[in-house]
Amino acid sequence: MNAFRHDAGGSFHPVSAPDYLPVIQLRALQLHRLKSIVKRAYDHQALFRERLDAKGMKPQDLEKLEDIHNLPFTVKADLRDTYPFGMFASPMSEIVRVHASSGTTGKPIVVAYTKDDIDVWSSVMVRSFAACGLGQGDIIQNAYGYGLFTGGLGAHYGAEALGATVIPISGGNSDRQIMIMQDFGVTAICCTPSYFLHLIERAREMGIDMRKLPIKAGVFGAEPWTEAMRERIEPEAGIKAYDIYGLSEIIGPGVAMECQEQAGPHLFEDHFYCEIIDPETCKPLPDGQEGELVITTLSKLAMPMIRYRTRDITALVPEPCECGRTIRRMRRIGRRSDDMFIIRGVNVFPSQVEAALLKVEGTLPHYQIILEREKGLDNMEVQVEVTADVFGDTIGAMETVRKKLSDEIAHILGIRVKLSLVQPHTIERSQGKAKRVIDRRKM
Repeated sequence: MNAFRHDAGGSFHPVSAPDYLPVIQLRALQLHRLKSIVKRAYDHQALFRERLDAKGMKPQDLEKLEDIHNLPFTVKADLRDTYPFGMFASPMSEIVRVHASSGTTGKPIVVAYTKDDIDVWSSVMVRSFAACGLGQGDIIQNAYGYGLFTGGLGAHYGAEALGATVIPISGGNSDRQIMIMQDFGVTAICCTPSYFLHLIERAREMGIDMRKLPIKAGVFGAEPWTEAMRERIEPEAGIKAYDIYGLSEIIGPGVAMECQEQAGPHLFEDHFYCEIIDPETCKPLPDGQEGELVITTLSKLAMPMIRYRTRDITALVPEPCECGRTIRRMRRIGRRSDDMFIIRGVNVFPSQVEAALLKVEGTLPHYQIILEREKGLDNMEVQVEVTADVFGDTIGAMETVRKKLSDEIAHILGIRVKLSLVQPHTIERSQGKAKRVIDRRKM
């Protein structure tokens, strides 16, 4: 199915995009593609074939979409255990690109694409940009990292296919980023939300008011972020902040994207079958109930992923969106099951700390959580930057902010933690995913 019309000007426009398919037709398409991709995985991925055989199943046992619950899961460790090419379902002669994770937690995650896979990736990115109102004539500054990271090239190819002008600036060199935004008339930017907050901060120091620039939209992803952070970004930059979701193991950015209603990212369900499971029991949960997102690729040839456990915690939204799209939405992902740590018997997620500090005036959205162990007990310290005005004010003013923030964190977490207020620029800025937690308990 051709989802886009190509006009004489060279740009693509959603016309009969799968975003608007009747639900019955969409589910039929999903089932057709599911049967095909499960057979491909069974025929070409030894690990999946072994697991399906162990269940006494064959690909032809799939008769309806609900039968997917009988298939085995895939987890990140599977990709490391089969490093580098053990999960490929296409010969190297058909692989046109390979990406990989940074490998900071062990062997890198290697992912592969055929030419058809690249075309699918570009098409979902076109639909992503179109969803937030971007199109031909827009100038998109792509500050996601290029190279082995999937973010940069994924957004780049999609923006070009959209017919937009792409500035492939990648990450870093904040002063140059701001100069380009100003001089080139940039109308949209792609980067992590934490890095964009840093750009707002740096622009202010340079005497530049982002609200007076042509930029109108930010496509933010690669890390969890909160609604409170959006409420901070939008008025300070004069833009609309949109949440894009993806992960390298599935395709990269473009698995889901918010529309202009900003009511949760729409999942591109014609290419990705999404489930929510209880992360403890692995049982499927109904729409509207929070759990772990599990994704099956429906069209990935080089490297099918069957029931991949993302570890991202969300819920599928059952209500239709005002935009008219029939593809479902998911709630914003603010945490991951594996981001969680336990302090004094309490489950803690970094996003909870962020939610607290964004409620207290005088703090900046830059923080770090330090975990240490002393005499067998785990301790948690939160370092938070405050504005220059607060830091340079009286001791009483600092204590007022400290007490408000300490109370807010205690209210959200249910425990009190050590809190350190530090001056602006004390906490190292990240050009990619912000490193929120430093765990020294194992050192």
